[in-house]
Amino acid sequence: MSYADRDRGGSRIVAIVLVSLIVAGFGYAFVTGLAMSVAKKVTEKLNTFDVAPPPPPPPPDKPPPPPPDQPNLPPPPTQVTAPPIKLDLPVPNPLPAAPPNPLPPPIAPPAPPAPVAPPAPPAPPRVATPVSPRGNQANWFPQDSYPAAAKRAGAQGRVSVSVQVGADGRVTACNVTSSSGNADLDSTTCRLAQRNGRFNPAKDAAGNPIPSSFSLRGIVWRLGDE
Repeated sequence: MSYADRDRGGSRIVAIVLVSLIVAGFGYAFVTGLAMSVAKKVTEKLNTFDVAPPPPPPPPDKPPPPPPDQPNLPPPPTQVTAPPIKLDLPVPNPLPAAPPNPLPPPIAPPAPPAPVAPPAPPAPPRVATPVSPRGNQANWFPQDSYPAAAKRAGAQGRVSVSVQVGADGRVTACNVTSSSGNADLDSTTCRLAQRNGRFNPAKDAAGNPIPSSFSLRGIVWRLGDE
């Protein structure tokens, strides 16, 4: 390359740098001036802005008017809720707990010995001669001994008795075996048999008198026999 070429190349670079500096300067001046202009206008607007005073507070709310008079109305019906029905189900009884350390059952005392049975009575002696009444039996029950109460009641009838005869031939006991239906006639018959009855006592094989029994049948009491 020749020297002339190098000289032209260097001048071209210098020119480009100068142009760039000029353009940058214009740009900076333009931007700076524009910014100052805008700031000045904003300041003027702020200076000329009138700030209005705050508005007065609103008036307080008026109290609501009182409710109109309402007539006396009956209270609303009360709703009664029925309780739920509970079914009484049988509850199983719990098993009783076993008592701790149960005591042994008491020992029962030994039973007393059975009483000795009394000896059996001796067998009655064998009768060799039976008992027999003495005299007329009708005389033992005279009609004048008719019970007064039985007379007033108009009672009459037939009585049978069994008497116990001792070894001496006297009556020791009497028992009614067939009643007349009237207690006075029955008791009078036994009383007269014990007082008036006389017997030949029974005898054993050796001829000794022994106690025995005898039946008196058909003692008749009639009111018309007087």
